[in-house]
Amino acid sequence: MISASDHCADMLYASGFRAPDPFVLVEADGKRCLLLSDLEVDRGRHEARVDHVVSYSEFEKAIASGKKKTPSYAKVVAEFVRHYGGKRVAVSSDFSIGLFRALKKQNLRLRPAKGALFPEREFKTSEEIRKLSAALRVAESGLERAMEILKASTIRKDGKLQWSRRILTSEILRSEMDIAVIRAGGEARGDTIVACGDEACDPHARGAGPLLANSLIILDIFPRSLKSGYFGDITRTVVRGQASPEQRRLWEVCLAGQEKAFAELVPGAKGGVLQKGIRDFFAEQGYPTEQQEGRWRGFFHGLGHGLGLEIHEAPRIGATTLAAGQVVTVEPGIYWPGVGGVRHEDVVVMTNTGHRLLTKFPKALEI
Repeated sequence: MISASDHCADMLYASGFRAPDPFVLVEADGKRCLLLSDLEVDRGRHEARVDHVVSYSEFEKAIASGKKKTPSYAKVVAEFVRHYGGKRVAVSSDFSIGLFRALKKQNLRLRPAKGALFPEREFKTSEEIRKLSAALRVAESGLERAMEILKASTIRKDGKLQWSRRILTSEILRSEMDIAVIRAGGEARGDTIVACGDEACDPHARGAGPLLANSLIILDIFPRSLKSGYFGDITRTVVRGQASPEQRRLWEVCLAGQEKAFAELVPGAKGGVLQKGIRDFFAEQGYPTEQQEGRWRGFFHGLGHGLGLEIHEAPRIGATTLAAGQVVTVEPGIYWPGVGGVRHEDVVVMTNTGHRLLTKFPKALEI
């Protein structure tokens, strides 16, 4: 692999070393070796969970062996791979095509790996579960700040919320949530969702403009722990003020759907069957998944996804048979223009007999 572990989950998983710039990892016969720049090599020798850490400049000098011409990057990498691995290597499916071609010219025989390089990432160890739980506490700190601000806000005559002597907007609340995340040791991604009313009927709308009283507000926060690189992910839906009967029923039916999913979340369960069952349940309650006037309404996304070093990783609940060790979100949603959007999202780890809830943040409709 040649990538930056700050952006490549496989590289971080394999090396245990976080760096913002690309570096090289070779794995052969169960041993992992890194080729690092002088900027990172000393830190890498202390922090990386690998068998060997090699200085790029020292390796480059050894290859040059007195020649005046500095060897190319591709030449250095190819020699490193041959020295610690061999001539035939597998690379990830998203490997740079430019590097692929340059390394082939150096007589390496490259082939894209079939499937994931580290399929074991789908099944979390006890240490990974501890890191995920800590990342969820970071996410919950952002949600807690949102609840504090919404509770402290006042309702203006025009229906807008006011906080700290100004109109409370999605942007202001998002920034306050992100600040809380930073203080708790997380990485604020700037993508936290604070979506109000019909805007929340688009599940990934970040939200913009004034927040309104007596409207459904979806709060979806998914920060990364700066310490471990693992993600937390949690969603709550609230109303500042008083919910209408239609809003309350939408919220309660969505919650009943999540509880139904929890009841069926056991090893061996077919995720696709479970997901369809929740969608059918919502339809029976009067919220079918369909298109009206070119816009989707109902429950038109997946029931959940794997969580770890990526915010969305294997497995997708709808495409897997559930098994012990998987960590997944469970996030049914109902999006009903004219009423608003509701999503309840929690994280569970699958056990040998069922599942264990990792999320701790309570659910409440009205603030």
